[in-house]
Amino acid sequence: MLTDDLYKTTLDNGLVVLMREVHSAPVASLWVWYRVGSRNEVPGSTGLSHWVEHMLFKSTRNYPQGNFDRMIEREGGYFNGMTWLDWTTYYETLPADRLEIALKIESERMVNALFLPEETESERTVIIAEREGGENRPTYLLFEQVQALSFLAHPYQHMVIGWKEDLQSITRDQLYQHYRTYYVPNNAIVVAVGDFHRQALLDQIAAHFGSIPAGELPAPVSVREPAPRAERRVYMHGPGDTAYIDITYRVPQATHPDFFALVVLDAILDGAKGMPPFGNSALGRAARLYRALVNRQLATRVHTSVGATIDPYLLTISATVHPRSSLQEVERAILEEIERVQSEPVGEEELARAIKGARVQFVYGSETVTNQAMWLGLAELVASGEWLAGFLDSLAAVTADDIRRVAQTYLTPANRVVGWYEPEGGAA
Repeated sequence: MLTDDLYKTTLDNGLVVLMREVHSAPVASLWVWYRVGSRNEVPGSTGLSHWVEHMLFKSTRNYPQGNFDRMIEREGGYFNGMTWLDWTTYYETLPADRLEIALKIESERMVNALFLPEETESERTVIIAEREGGENRPTYLLFEQVQALSFLAHPYQHMVIGWKEDLQSITRDQLYQHYRTYYVPNNAIVVAVGDFHRQALLDQIAAHFGSIPAGELPAPVSVREPAPRAERRVYMHGPGDTAYIDITYRVPQATHPDFFALVVLDAILDGAKGMPPFGNSALGRAARLYRALVNRQLATRVHTSVGATIDPYLLTISATVHPRSSLQEVERAILEEIERVQSEPVGEEELARAIKGARVQFVYGSETVTNQAMWLGLAELVASGEWLAGFLDSLAAVTADDIRRVAQTYLTPANRVVGWYEPEGGAA
C-alpha cells in the first residue's frame, strides 16, 4: 500500500516532508506541492496561480532561464509543473543518486524567482495564446460557461487559466506578490519516493529548505457556495458542425463520507478512470452512458468525471452529439439514465465491476515512484494520509444502497447545470 513505511515530519519552518523508500529500481521522484490554486484567486486576478507556475521555469537569482531544463536533461530525468483548483505542484524524477539536483531547483524556486519584466510580458503572450487556443474548441467554451454558472460565489467558478480580461491587465507586481504570499515553506509539502536512504535525504532536505523562513499566510478561503434553488441552463451558438452538451451536479469534497460512493457511481455511468486531472476514462464501453448514447448512435462520445477537491466541486457529464441525433435527444437519454440509477438498485455484478475497475485504476495509477509521490502529495493536500491508506477499502465498502442514495441526494434538477452548444456551420 502507498502509505506503508511512509515517514512524515515537519521542519521548524513548517515545511511538511513525506518520504517513502522504494528500492525496486535506482530511481527517485521529488514533488513540491503548494496550497495555492485557482481557489485562492479573486475576481480581477484570475489566472495568477497558473501564471506564477509558468514564471517559476524562468530566471531565478542563481540560475538563468533554461538552466533547470539542462540540469535535468543531462541526468536523463524529467520534470514539470501544473496548477489546478486547489494546488500548484512541481516535480522531478531522476536517477536516485542525482535527486539532490531536484532539491537545488525546488529550494531555489521557493525563494529566488525574479519575475523579470521582459520574461513576465513574454509569458503573458504565451498564456493568452494558450487560452485563445482553448477558445478555438467549442468544448472549452461550453464548459467554461457551465463551470461559471455552477458556482455563484465560490472561486471554483473560473477556469484555472483565468479570464482573458484579467490576463491582459495583471501586473508583474501582482504576480510577484502572489508568489511571495504562497510560496513559503509553511504552505508547502515536499514528497520523495524512491531508492534513497531516508535519513540521508532528510538531511539534504533540511540543508536546502530549513533556512527558508516561514511566511505569514493569508486567511484561509472560507467562501461557502449557497445551496442551489433551481436548475440553471446556458445555450451557446458558434461555428462548427457538431453539437455538444455538458451537465454538472455539485457534489461533496474528498473528505466527505459520500465521496467514494460518488467515485463508484462515476464508474457505473462512464467506466473507471484515474482521478482528475491526472487520469482519463479507460473502461467505459460497458458503462451505462456509453451503452445508452454511443451504442444507440445518439452521441459519438460521452465522458464523466468527479475529482478529489478541498471544497465541494462537480460531477460532470459531457457528450458529443451524433450528426443524426439532437441535443434534446441526448439530454433526455442522459437524464433517463440518471433517473434509472436513482430508482433501481444497481445489480451485484455491475456494482462489483465498477468497484473493481475503480480499484484497478487506483493501483495502475500508483505503480511508478512518480505517481506514488503524486498520490501522497495530493492526499495530504486535499484530505489526509489516512484517507489515502483507506482508499481501496473505502471503494470496496460502497453498496448498491449507497449508489442510489448519493444519486438521489446530489443528481437532482435543482442541483443541475445544463449547457448546450449549437453549431451554426463553418469552421470551429
